[in-house]
Amino acid sequence: MKVLAGTSNSKLCKDIARQLKLKLVNSNIRRFADGEVYIEINENIRGNSIFVIQSTSNPANDNLMELLICIDALRRSSAKNITAVIPYFGYSRQDRRIRSARVPISAKVVADMLSNAGVTRIITLDIHSEQIQGFFSFPMDNIYTANLMVKDLLDNHNVEDLQVVSPDTGGVIRARSVAKTLGVKDLAIIDKRREKANESEVINLIGDVENKVCIVPDDLIDTAGTLSNASHALKEKGAKEIIAYITHPVLSGNAIENLNNSAIDKLVVSNSIDIGDKSKKCPKIDVFDISPILSQAITRLMTGESISELFS
Repeated sequence: MKVLAGTSNSKLCKDIARQLKLKLVNSNIRRFADGEVYIEINENIRGNSIFVIQSTSNPANDNLMELLICIDALRRSSAKNITAVIPYFGYSRQDRRIRSARVPISAKVVADMLSNAGVTRIITLDIHSEQIQGFFSFPMDNIYTANLMVKDLLDNHNVEDLQVVSPDTGGVIRARSVAKTLGVKDLAIIDKRREKANESEVINLIGDVENKVCIVPDDLIDTAGTLSNASHALKEKGAKEIIAYITHPVLSGNAIENLNNSAIDKLVVSNSIDIGDKSKKCPKIDVFDISPILSQAITRLMTGESISELFS
């Protein structure tokens, strides 16, 4: 077993390799002057099971192309099998044609590209749409982070009078999982309307949040407009404190400004995406580490143990 690191999140790759007690594959990944990606594998990997780690986050197209070229280089170097560890799976929000609009199903395009490049398995975290697993003809392991969120919550926050709030109707299953782990019986649900991408309006709040510490779990945060609107709606209904737990910190556009101006007290995100100095620009942001659960998943895959037991 060997681990190859992409360049989208170098620190996460090193942390995973360290916990696996492995050295990263000796490779050279660079860009030509015109932006094209070049990779060279500088050691023998013939007959090895290779795990290539790369989030396809911003710049999504560059990171995706780098991943595809890494996979091709591994296949041509006679790797036994290639598992793509994609903590954040870009394009996962484009998973269907809504009302038969003349638009692509971009997640399916990405799935076909990965398959054709030579991947034999994929490991990802809290993918936005689970139906994407059906786009592949080989196994895709989607790891849930609800238990990590709950552990961080209990370890770092003195919380009483909890209320778990689903940010929309599509997040009810995730919110219910968090609530069950915390022992919270009731849920609150934010009913919102989205006219176009990155813009939403809170229509109604279902459930009681008055004098409650509201825990808002979600899979990703982009411009933070939706979460900001939701936080103001929760405060208006009497919420005492708002703590958002988001797996993937996309944080594009004016996200930091929106967060600083929001009623959110704390935003806790994973390190699936390297956010650079954004946490310094927004003191509300904390980061929890996903490298232990990914390293455990890789170990279990190699030993034939159940991966689902990690989050059951």
